Amino acid sequence: MQIDLSGRTALVTGSTQGIGLAIAIGLARAGAVVAVNGRTPEKVAEAAETVRRESGATAVIEAPADVTTDEGTAALLASVPDVDVLINNLGIFEARPALEIDDAEWRRFLEVNVLTAVRLIRSYLPGMIERGWGRVQNIASDSAVAIPAEMIHYGTSKTALLAVSRGFAKEAAGTGVTVNSVIAGPTHTGGVEEFVRQLVGDDLPWDEAQREFMRTHRPASLLQRLIEPEEIANLVTYLASPLASATTGAAVRVDGGYVDAILP
Repeated sequence: MQIDLSGRTALVTGSTQGIGLAIAIGLARAGAVVAVNGRTPEKVAEAAETVRRESGATAVIEAPADVTTDEGTAALLASVPDVDVLINNLGIFEARPALEIDDAEWRRFLEVNVLTAVRLIRSYLPGMIERGWGRVQNIASDSAVAIPAEMIHYGTSKTALLAVSRGFAKEAAGTGVTVNSVIAGPTHTGGVEEFVRQLVGDDLPWDEAQREFMRTHRPASLLQRLIEPEEIANLVTYLASPLASATTGAAVRVDGGYVDAILP
């Protein structure tokens, strides 16, 4: 299959590292003009250079903005007023006992992981519908389906993101615009390395720590290892392409078989 996104502009939020950076590289390799987003100009510039180097693309947009705020969102929309592909990747997570999560933390997780995506969809979807083509993807998590006991606020926010995706897909019905969520499984990023260390300690070498984490905390994984960010990016790039024109309103899994269900 030939995935060609030439002539398309894509925005990936939270794309200065990890899954977001891998997605930006994947979309750029497919020919899209990619807008790299993060909170600080320095990190965005560094990530944009990585995208250029890894993809061979030259037309990479640097779009620093804190999209969790109204001011940051306005700045982003001013610098990137229209996109054909919107990837809502930005998200936060952390382990915390359920009874210790206060209202402020619940609000923070819902604001960052859910409402940020809603605001950007609300901003960009009308233009996609008017042009008759577009792709929206919300990066969710296996935690949306298999709520982890150690971070139910995170899991709940990702469950809400599945509903957001399905609802906006209905809004875009019959327009040529697709809206989907991607259920990513445990993925090897810097943040996840810190999370693994929180749960299994700092004494073990990384390979052993990873295996212990999967054995103890994610035993349902059929892959039995952490997923690499590029493996998430491969699916996202496909869903962003014209080849995925009949996939919309879906929660598509790239979870290493972690969710023990036939459907999400």
